[in-house]
Amino acid sequence: MKRKLNQDDEPPAADAAAVAEPEKKKEKKEKKEKKVVVEEEKELSFAELGLDPRLVQAVAKLGFEKPTLVQRRAIPLALKGEDVLCKAKTGSGKTAAYVLPVLQGVLGRKKTDSTPHTAGLILVPTRELADQVHKAIEEFSAFCAKDITAAKLTENVSDAVQRSLLANVPDVVVSTPARAWKSVDSGALSLSQLQYLVLDEADLVLSYGYDEDMENLSRSMPKGVQTTMMSATLLSAELDTLKGIFCRNPTLLDLNEEFGDEDEKLTQYYVRCGEDDKWLISYLIFKLQLIKGPCLIFVADIDRSYRLKLFFEQFSIRSCILNSELPVNTRIKVIEEFNRGIYDIIIASDERSEVFGDEKEEETKGEEEEGEGEKKKKTNKGGRKGKRDEEYGVSRGIDFKNVAAVVNFDLPTSASSYTHRIGRTARAGRTGIALSFVIPKELFGKHKPTSIKSCERDEKVLAKIVRAQGKMNRKLEPYNFSKEQMEAFRYRMNDALRAVTKVAIREARTRELRQELLRSETLKRYFEENPAELSHLRHDGELGHKARQQAHLKHVPDYLLPKEAKKEITKGSVGFVPFKKVDKDKKHKGKFGGKGKGRSFKVGGGRKGDPLKTFKVRRKK
Repeated sequence: MKRKLNQDDEPPAADAAAVAEPEKKKEKKEKKEKKVVVEEEKELSFAELGLDPRLVQAVAKLGFEKPTLVQRRAIPLALKGEDVLCKAKTGSGKTAAYVLPVLQGVLGRKKTDSTPHTAGLILVPTRELADQVHKAIEEFSAFCAKDITAAKLTENVSDAVQRSLLANVPDVVVSTPARAWKSVDSGALSLSQLQYLVLDEADLVLSYGYDEDMENLSRSMPKGVQTTMMSATLLSAELDTLKGIFCRNPTLLDLNEEFGDEDEKLTQYYVRCGEDDKWLISYLIFKLQLIKGPCLIFVADIDRSYRLKLFFEQFSIRSCILNSELPVNTRIKVIEEFNRGIYDIIIASDERSEVFGDEKEEETKGEEEEGEGEKKKKTNKGGRKGKRDEEYGVSRGIDFKNVAAVVNFDLPTSASSYTHRIGRTARAGRTGIALSFVIPKELFGKHKPTSIKSCERDEKVLAKIVRAQGKMNRKLEPYNFSKEQMEAFRYRMNDALRAVTKVAIREARTRELRQELLRSETLKRYFEENPAELSHLRHDGELGHKARQQAHLKHVPDYLLPKEAKKEITKGSVGFVPFKKVDKDKKHKGKFGGKGKGRSFKVGGGRKGDPLKTFKVRRKK
């Protein structure tokens, strides 16, 4: 049976509709089939992704049972040779998603061509992240170490040592863009046969001011290099910039919206309070163990981190510090000790979020002029401050293990910085808490000793954070606590804050750097040859001013605690705190050490015994 056709050789409308119906059914069927494929994809193992058995064995040894969503989507695309631009939440397994395809490519090439050349370049924004990625490469290549060599260019070593390191022609190089370009420019590193380029935390690489280094590196690479870019927050402007420099036609994976129930494992709170109240609440949270487990506290600057550490020491709360003035090896060691459980609290200064906050664009011209004046004043004082590492960064990319809570003691100046900070907790399927302190505008500047400039815009930043988190189906809730019960502890907080003076903070910073000099492997031989200088350094450390310690603050008096919290919180920490330690052996001894009622020597003079019991009044004759 022939169908009638119109002038354009097309079937009439009725017939067209009849033809369209089976086509729609076919499309629906295809969509159903795609959904089935996605469901099947979720059940894939690492072996089924097409990875080398040695890599699969290493992954199994590390305890990875199944690939995460990022790994399931990104690894097959990378193995096909496609450029990938992936946007996924922090802690979702992005490192393995780009490291495994690079290692797979190196192993595949060496089956046919064993000529040594650098095939992979992984660019990261900070030294801490470079160390983490290098360790991941070593772990994933544990069963093929002879076939894969990797080097990181972030160590503080001389150019000669760096050249000798690169003379072995490592298969994979991990570096910051500045260090990588320096090595390429000097001829120590060749990118002529580069096959794989990875940019981890791609948006941060741009914001750290590596634009020129990136342009120079792109000109040194051959055409057709496979590029993978990873980030938790990547804006369209940054995306266009990176695509223009490196990518041909990348596949964009925006997986932030596909994690679903995993985001429910992160609970976010905020506290609106005065500037002195945040110190009081922090003391109560950690002393009364309202938050249990490893915790990461972010502050605005280095002085702030030392002030908070000394404040906690008044209450016998142990913590350690991370900042840009510490040597990179020390920073890495602190992170390792935290991950091993030696410390439960890290106080990290996040100066980068203050420098690159997106709220600065909204300031008026008058505020900008005032800011310029302040900057000039700061630069004059800057010469007296220690040298800071420009490649320091702790809020992004670093894998702090088993972090139970992130506390934004000082709120960051941008929503993206907030996202990266809270991404240090609730990783790999675990639960976590994020707590942020917000200073209302009417309370800003009311407590001068603890006030800082960045808190002035807290409410505006909070509004942006709420909007940004809302787009990811997350919400921030107010943190509820009893103000009446909190007030009972205020006098103790004030005592501790008064003890942490500017002199004590300066001496604490100096003491920390002095300890680093004493521990330095580089200076070890110098001190052996100059023992006098070593003794002077140790002597200066002994004479340094320390914050006044108040023993009574280390314990929580029983009368301050609510009844329901006494048993759980104060086990072993509540009781009478004597003002003077009594030596049991010397008690009831006489003048020459024997027992008896003889007069004993007393330190500082005064009557023997309780004056209320021994005091007698005699009538005047």
